Amino acid sequence: MGTYRICMCFKRKYKVTEAGPPTDLKEAFKKYAEGGTQMTVEQLKSFLVEVQGESGALISDAERILEQVLQKRPHIAKYTRKSTLSLDDLHRYLFSADLNPPIGDKIYQDMTAPLSHYFIYTGHNSYLTGNQLNSDCSVVPIINALKRGVRVVELDMWPSDDAKDGVHVYHGWTLTNPVELIECLKSIREHAFSASPYPVIITLEDHLTPDLQAKVAQLITQTFEDILFNPQSGCLKEFPSPEELKYRIIISTKPPKEYLKAKSELGDNPQKGSDSDEDAWAKVPPDLTNDQEDDHMSDSDSSPDEDNDDCESRPPGACTYKSLIAIHAGKPKGGLKEGLKVEPDKVRRLSLSEQALEKAASSHGTDVVRFTQRNILRVYPKGTRFNSSNYNPRIGWVHGAQMVAFNMQGYGKYLWLMHGMFRSNGGCGFVKKPDFLMKVGPDNRVFDPKEKLQVKKTLKVKVYLGDGWLLDFTQTHFDTYSPPDFYTRVGIAGVPADKVMKETKIRHDNWTPVWDEEFTFPLTVPELALLRIEVQEHDISRNDDFAGQTCLPVWELRPGIRAVPLFDRKGKQYNSVRLLMRFEFV
Repeated sequence: MGTYRICMCFKRKYKVTEAGPPTDLKEAFKKYAEGGTQMTVEQLKSFLVEVQGESGALISDAERILEQVLQKRPHIAKYTRKSTLSLDDLHRYLFSADLNPPIGDKIYQDMTAPLSHYFIYTGHNSYLTGNQLNSDCSVVPIINALKRGVRVVELDMWPSDDAKDGVHVYHGWTLTNPVELIECLKSIREHAFSASPYPVIITLEDHLTPDLQAKVAQLITQTFEDILFNPQSGCLKEFPSPEELKYRIIISTKPPKEYLKAKSELGDNPQKGSDSDEDAWAKVPPDLTNDQEDDHMSDSDSSPDEDNDDCESRPPGACTYKSLIAIHAGKPKGGLKEGLKVEPDKVRRLSLSEQALEKAASSHGTDVVRFTQRNILRVYPKGTRFNSSNYNPRIGWVHGAQMVAFNMQGYGKYLWLMHGMFRSNGGCGFVKKPDFLMKVGPDNRVFDPKEKLQVKKTLKVKVYLGDGWLLDFTQTHFDTYSPPDFYTRVGIAGVPADKVMKETKIRHDNWTPVWDEEFTFPLTVPELALLRIEVQEHDISRNDDFAGQTCLPVWELRPGIRAVPLFDRKGKQYNSVRLLMRFEFV
């Protein structure tokens, strides 16, 4: 007889227990329920005011919460009425990301100031599905960005190779497959206001002849019709407000004469290169190099407000194209100091690469802040970010840059910061800049980002527990043979003095980890601080495994015990994964 081997493989069964209410909540319940096992709506109202910091809470708010909690209890009959909450009921409410989120979802800021007073959710090369070199161009990333609340969409326009009067959108001088301009415009029209009523700005990189510019003018006017904002007054003296521009489309690019002038000076067939400032036109000063939309300009170009040239010398329709440009882009002749000049009766947009902004911040930081009080500054990724990675947005925000342009199809912690910033103000895509960035003090002084400041506010964060991974992940996602070993990283992204990351202890072999740890964060500039939260699964043999993240604007954190939903690497919210945390300002 032969020998038979029997291999028996056993999968470990995980025992999952639901984490109960933390000690802080038990003590609070005991206090407000006055030692009983049930909390009345009157007692719940006191809890909301005194523990949750909801000073305006009414009995009606407590009654509404009671109804919501009871509806989520499947074992209670549909028509059963109950007028009190148990400790488990209260815990269930507090741990619900839908009912008790860490920030609000309402637009609450003043939206009547000029556009230059706001940070604006801005995309870079908005049509790319992946990397900067050979990914497809499509309307899909444009639609996804608009649905997320992005308010600035960038389109690179080039003559079509297969149609005499066609216009394509693609990343110039690369292998990216093009998409037709008209398809992009139609998608913007359809989805522009799906997430926000506030204006969508289309920044155009224009690589077209005057005839094709006239064609673009026709496409734009036919597509957007009466929702297109057309000031008909040349360069604006002051930007309108987001409120005035609700449900409007705004075009921003250079007035077309800069293209014609640069073309005549550089020749009809200038050498092609990337949009990084290393490969920009040689005549552009290195301290003020712009992306492709401004790279056509040379040192001898006139100021962008000097664009009242005679239209008679142009092909029919070119003046129509020019009249559609509501936010003029470009640079005056001269260097950085001249480029940041603030004119009393005209406003404009200036673009700088991330490296150029770093140089400007180093040598002319207060000039940048002063410029952004009236004008718009757009910052874009350096051309060597071929994989569509992003840069730290903080340096742009702290200098008042409104359009910190990001590759929204990318991923990583800097994109998480961008998502966090624009969760603010109801996710409408416009966030009012802090007052200190807009103030002008004695002797024309403005905020100096290099100045060392005193601590203004201290944030205390307590991480109680987490749950939901077993619902959103497979049992073997983190470890084949044992439950995961989770720990949480909590920190601040903001000015350098406030930047810090801290960690909880590792909780081994538990799908519902309880940490119950508190951290303190002194903040010098809380108005620009973002709370970073990451959960990792510890792996002794290799890199730790990602288990969720979120980023929250500190200035909008709701004090008290809150449920914090977590997101995947690309910013999509998990269905169930969340943390129970407490926020307190002292």
